[in-house]
Amino acid sequence: MRRWLPRALLAALCALATPLAGAAAIDKLQHFLDSTRTVRADFTQTVVARNGRKPQVSSGVMIISRPGKFRWQIDKPYAQLLVGDGEKIWIYDPDLRQVTVRKVGAALGGTPAALLAGDSRIEKDFSLREAGEHDGLEWVEAIPKAPDSGFEKVRLGFAGNELSAMVLLDSLGQTSSLSFAHIERNPQLAPSLFRFTPPANTDVLGE
Repeated sequence: MRRWLPRALLAALCALATPLAGAAAIDKLQHFLDSTRTVRADFTQTVVARNGRKPQVSSGVMIISRPGKFRWQIDKPYAQLLVGDGEKIWIYDPDLRQVTVRKVGAALGGTPAALLAGDSRIEKDFSLREAGEHDGLEWVEAIPKAPDSGFEKVRLGFAGNELSAMVLLDSLGQTSSLSFAHIERNPQLAPSLFRFTPPANTDVLGE
């Protein structure tokens, strides 16, 4: 099943940063939120179900403009696009010719996307703790305070002064692991990247 999408994709809109050298992981995350307004990065995402069946791997480009705007574009193995315009989130599957629309509040709320697309008050929506060092990274764990977020926890891994990985465990036991490359912090971004108009002959579902 290749369309494991919306929750895992929304979750993948996490932080990429150049935080303070020598700071603890929580401090690095907070520095990102305080100093970063836009991000562009390539990503690779691997999703493993609870039963451990063959992982699903995808790759593409992530573009974010805080607060509330993002573009999550999957190029391989199948095209798909998520666009958040600050009010709504558009989830577009060109193969199905289908768009699902959600309000930002309902789609984000206390989910991991709020780590990046939301404001800097991260501890309003998440409980944070240092998670030690492993796999060559320094980790911070974020547990959503909202009981209906759909996620158990998110782990963010720093390599040196950059936040370069994320591991998400959702409420169904599915694990999504992301790594990032070619990171650009605070690039100039065209406003059109965060607008979406459904193509002709496309079914629009939701709000």
